[in-house]
Amino acid sequence: MNAEAPVDPVERVEPGRVVLLTASHRVAPGLLSWPAWQTLRSADRVLCADEHHPQLPYLREAGVAVEHARPAAQELVDACAGGRTVVVLASGEGDRALTDGLARLAGSGRVAMPDLELLPGSYDLPGARLLDLVQVMDRIRRECPWSSRQTHKGLAKYGIEEAYELVEAIEAGDRVELREELGDVLLQVVFHARIAEEHEEEPFSVDDVAGTIVEKLIHRHPHVFGDETAETPEDVKEHWLRTKAIEKQRDSVTDGVPLGQPGLALAAKLAGRVRTAGLDVELPAGEGIGYELLALAVRAEEAGVDPEASLRAAARAYRDAIRTAEGHRP
Repeated sequence: MNAEAPVDPVERVEPGRVVLLTASHRVAPGLLSWPAWQTLRSADRVLCADEHHPQLPYLREAGVAVEHARPAAQELVDACAGGRTVVVLASGEGDRALTDGLARLAGSGRVAMPDLELLPGSYDLPGARLLDLVQVMDRIRRECPWSSRQTHKGLAKYGIEEAYELVEAIEAGDRVELREELGDVLLQVVFHARIAEEHEEEPFSVDDVAGTIVEKLIHRHPHVFGDETAETPEDVKEHWLRTKAIEKQRDSVTDGVPLGQPGLALAAKLAGRVRTAGLDVELPAGEGIGYELLALAVRAEEAGVDPEASLRAAARAYRDAIRTAEGHRP
């Protein structure tokens, strides 16, 4: 019997590698990670479907040749044949059609797929989503019929409402509600800052607002950013009050106390200023519930109790008692 002639094995073709390179639009273009730059420089081809991609000028400046192309999944697989590496610079919206096509090819089992790698070229920094909020607010201010007409005075009542809703969420211990209410308070800040940009004589932006509070925080925390030391919360408060007094150059300890705040909170705030300053001030004598409440508020402040929060807690208990009397379940 004649032996069968051996069959030449089919030469195995290396499938290569596809790298999907992403970059955060919230990070300045060109600020890519070192692995990203290494991959871009060593790739056989770099493809980008968006001819206006913000990274392109920086890649060209670095000597990375980028082809304007929108390959289909099979075309990309073919381009990797022979062990080649092809980098696809993803657009800001992503390349859903391409990734879905690659997934279908991989799932078919009939195609020798290249290695697929998702390489983040840059990551969002903490606070990056605040940039989105600023951009969204800017567009709303320009295009929304209601928002475009709002003023600082017109929005003032919403700031008060949102602050109270935040306090309510904190006191209720509702984490989901707390997150939402913090966002609503933040919106008020960004909204007012956007309106302030349009002032003809004294405009300022959200960056000016942030810059002011950053400078204030650094200046009032010399134990963190300077040479001072603070071992206890009391030491920190002493630093804060001392630097605040120097900054404000106030004539009275009552300067800066907003008189429009709730009565119990106002009384407690004044009592706290008196106690901190070491003043000996007798409570005004008078008849009526107002003077009795004033004395209670001062007494609460001396005991380290927030009279406003205490009254709200008692009021919530009262509300529950009312609902129980009405036949509602707790």
